[in-house]
Amino acid sequence: MDLDAVRTFVAVAESGQFQAAADDLGITQQGASRRVATLERELGVQLFARTARGARLTVDGQALLPHARALLRAAERVTAAVTPGRRALRIDVVARRIAPSTVLYDFYRQHPGIELDVVTLDHADAASALAEIGAGTLDATFRSLRGLDLPNELRSSRVIDDRHELLVGPRHPLANAETVTMAELTDHRIWMPGMTDPEPIGYYNDLATAFGLTIDTIGPSFGAEALLAEIADSDQLATFVGEGSRYLWPESYDLRRIPVVDPTPVYPLSVIWRADNPHPVLANLLAYLRTRYQATSTDDVWTPDRVR
Repeated sequence: MDLDAVRTFVAVAESGQFQAAADDLGITQQGASRRVATLERELGVQLFARTARGARLTVDGQALLPHARALLRAAERVTAAVTPGRRALRIDVVARRIAPSTVLYDFYRQHPGIELDVVTLDHADAASALAEIGAGTLDATFRSLRGLDLPNELRSSRVIDDRHELLVGPRHPLANAETVTMAELTDHRIWMPGMTDPEPIGYYNDLATAFGLTIDTIGPSFGAEALLAEIADSDQLATFVGEGSRYLWPESYDLRRIPVVDPTPVYPLSVIWRADNPHPVLANLLAYLRTRYQATSTDDVWTPDRVR
């Protein structure tokens, strides 16, 4: 089986877009389509249903996805076994628009000569990501570690407190506020659909309980673009975004990012790595993350009691 075709299939499945997958892989959209079409012919099934919004996995595609990921992990282990210490530093940033990706990009700009492989395990839970670290296929990941015990061979350090901002459209009652307090949010529904990972679900449940908020995580996610469009058009919907997140939307949306204060809830993230990992760039990254955290962390924040 062609590993490039399998890798392209996984990239399209994770992004939901052939163009986004092609950009990540450094190929053309036509090239990505040809690879997937070749895989479909080889397997004799249709893996994606093309829609106006992109590409949606078919039932056969959903069945193939975990096995495709396992195949790629096995291939990575084979390569690592014969080229120890030679591959790029591989970091999971979970998703490319959130704080870990932003922080890692800042590190790279200060060290432009390093070899860095940025991956996203946005559909994998924390336990799966930790397994990748333990197996050596990843060098580090960013997770909250809520309710998880680290295996003995892994280490963690809290390095990001991602401050919450309220994202609303121009007709929302809070649209013109410079800041918004937690008490002011009790009368407004916070909409965060499509969550499946127990880590963020647990965090937002704790946040809602602590401050009496209504945080709605029910319903499917149709992607960031659909979410932003609905918020822009609504006089009631609002969502939380992290201060370190980077989203783009048309100027006509006129969306507002409003800092949340008194206190400021933060999504706490730790970097996790294997204690015996000898990669020469890893120590520099860990030192950078710790120094940055010491310079930016403050006491006026809220985190759940269950945070490591």
